[in-house]
Amino acid sequence: MNNILEVQNVVKQYGDYVALNKISLTVPKGSIYGLLGPNGAGKTSLIRIINQITMPDSGEVIFDGEKLQPHHVQYIGYLPEERGLYKSMKVGEQCLYLAQMKGLSKAEATKQLHYWFDRLEIQGWWNKKIQELSKGMAQKIQFVVCVLHKPKLLIFDEPFSGFDPVNANIIKDEILELQKQGSTIIFSTHRMESVEELCDHIALIHESNKLIEGKLTDVKKEYRTNSFEVGILTDNVEGLMYDITQKFTVGQTNFKSLNDELKLEIQLGTAAPNELLHLLTQRGQVTHFLEKIPSVNDIFIKTVSQ
Repeated sequence: MNNILEVQNVVKQYGDYVALNKISLTVPKGSIYGLLGPNGAGKTSLIRIINQITMPDSGEVIFDGEKLQPHHVQYIGYLPEERGLYKSMKVGEQCLYLAQMKGLSKAEATKQLHYWFDRLEIQGWWNKKIQELSKGMAQKIQFVVCVLHKPKLLIFDEPFSGFDPVNANIIKDEILELQKQGSTIIFSTHRMESVEELCDHIALIHESNKLIEGKLTDVKKEYRTNSFEVGILTDNVEGLMYDITQKFTVGQTNFKSLNDELKLEIQLGTAAPNELLHLLTQRGQVTHFLEKIPSVNDIFIKTVSQ
C-alpha cells in the first residue's frame, strides 16, 4: 500500500451549507502534503473528518489500507490551528496525561517527553503552567504533544502560528526530520513560502471543491508559461527589441541586480530557450537568464481568482 490516506467522494453538509462536495484525495506515504485553500474552503471540515471529530455524510476515508476506524486515532497526531491546552495545568502533568490518552504507558510517555524537551531545549518548563508561557512557548508544547507517540500520520494546521522566525525554522527542521523517519505529514497553511520549502504534494480546495491535486513539480509544470526573465547589457536597445519582437512576446519585468541592464520578460511560445539565448548573445552581454517557474502563491491566486 503506497498511500497512507485515501479520501473517497466525501460529502459534508451543515444544514443547507455544503462544506465538502465529493472530495477525493490521495496522500502518499512519506510525503509532506500541502492542503491549501482560502478561509472557508472546507479544509478544517476535512481535517475533522480524518480525525473522526465529525463524520462524513457520504463517502469514506481509507487509512493505511483500512476503512477509517476509532482505533486509528492512536496512529494520527493532530496540531489544530486553535490550540487546546489547559491553561491552569502544569506542562509536564498535562503532557503525560495527553500522551497516555494516545496509548503510551506513563513510563514510555515520560521517556519520550524528556527526549523532546531536551531536543527543543525546554527542560525548565516541566513545572510551569501553560498560562505562564508565551504563545510561542505554548506552541512548542503543543507540537511535542502532537508528535511524541510517533504517529504514522501528522496533521499540522498552521504550525508556525505564534512563532518568531528562529523558532519557526526549528520546527520546520523538525518536520523534515520526522518525514525522514517515516512519518507522513498533512500540512495546512496560508504561508505559501512554507509550502515551497516543505511540501512535495499539494491539493487546493476552494468553495468546497477540489481544484488541484498532485505532485508539486507536476502541478508547476502544468502552470508554467515558458517565460524567461532576461537581463542584457547592449549598446543597441532598439535593434535588440526589433529582433526579439519578431519571434517572441516581450514585456517588462523587474528583478534585483547589481547591473544597470535592460530587464525583460520574454515568452517563448513553442521555441526552445537556446533560440532566445543565441539571439541575445549576438546582441549584447547576457547578465541574467532565468525561467519564470510559477510559485505556489502564483498558482493559488490564479486558480482561486478564476
